[in-house]
Amino acid sequence: MRSLALFIAAALAEIAGCFAFWAWWRLGKSILWLVPGLACLVVFALFLALVNSPAAGRTFAAYGGIYIAASLAWLWFAEGLRPDRFDLAGAVLCLAGAVVIIGAPR
Repeated sequence: MRSLALFIAAALAEIAGCFAFWAWWRLGKSILWLVPGLACLVVFALFLALVNSPAAGRTFAAYGGIYIAASLAWLWFAEGLRPDRFDLAGAVLCLAGAVVIIGAPR
């Protein structure tokens, strides 16, 4: 449960940080948007490093499924564009992959 909370917090921080860069570069926002963006990306890396796992690569791979689902939530709630059925199907496949990676007996 703690890992899931860290994955979700990491995803929110990463998306917010990346969106700050997107807003500066693509939406013409002030360069000052990069300051909180960089801070969010540092927080993202910290949260991901706090996940209790012996292998970074496996942690990053499992996180990918959470990131994809969180990105589609961002699309809907922050950008006002509702994900379509293909977005949702892709997210379900990615989350299933994350569950396999996380839950596999090792």
